[in-house]
Amino acid sequence: MVAKQSPANSAKKPKPKPAAQPATTANLGRAKLGREVVLPKGYKPSEKEAFMNPRQLEYFRQLLLAWRKQLQTEISETLTHLSQQSMHEADTTDRAQLESGASLELRTRDRESKLLGKIDAALKRIDDGSYGYCEETGEPISLARLMARPIASLSLDAQERHERKERTYRDD
Repeated sequence: MVAKQSPANSAKKPKPKPAAQPATTANLGRAKLGREVVLPKGYKPSEKEAFMNPRQLEYFRQLLLAWRKQLQTEISETLTHLSQQSMHEADTTDRAQLESGASLELRTRDRESKLLGKIDAALKRIDDGSYGYCEETGEPISLARLMARPIASLSLDAQERHERKERTYRDD
């Protein structure tokens, strides 16, 4: 005789385990056994190492975070300075000079705030394991280019093609 399952027994089926997240160089390097990657003093990425190994990823993460912090500080200082500055000068020339300086400062900070978005995007690429690889071709971006422009998302060849297209289709 076959025993019937009660509704209580049928509801207690074991839940399937979630699929393991694929191991990427970013999450392997960041938290191997729960520890952060510690860079040796004076570490610089080298062509002799495996490309985008945990040390290189941590080096670029720290570089981007320091750059981000510096920009945020400068933006904050500008806003504080501009809010404390009086634009009520009696002399029109003095007032024009103050307004011109403030306008230039705001344009500079606007460019820097856009740069913050690019830094955040680069940090996300580090986290998802795609940092250092061209978004267009998938090929590695040279370390020299990443050292010069840590937010680079295109290889030098892809960037040049992009700029040529931009010049061709730009309205003058």
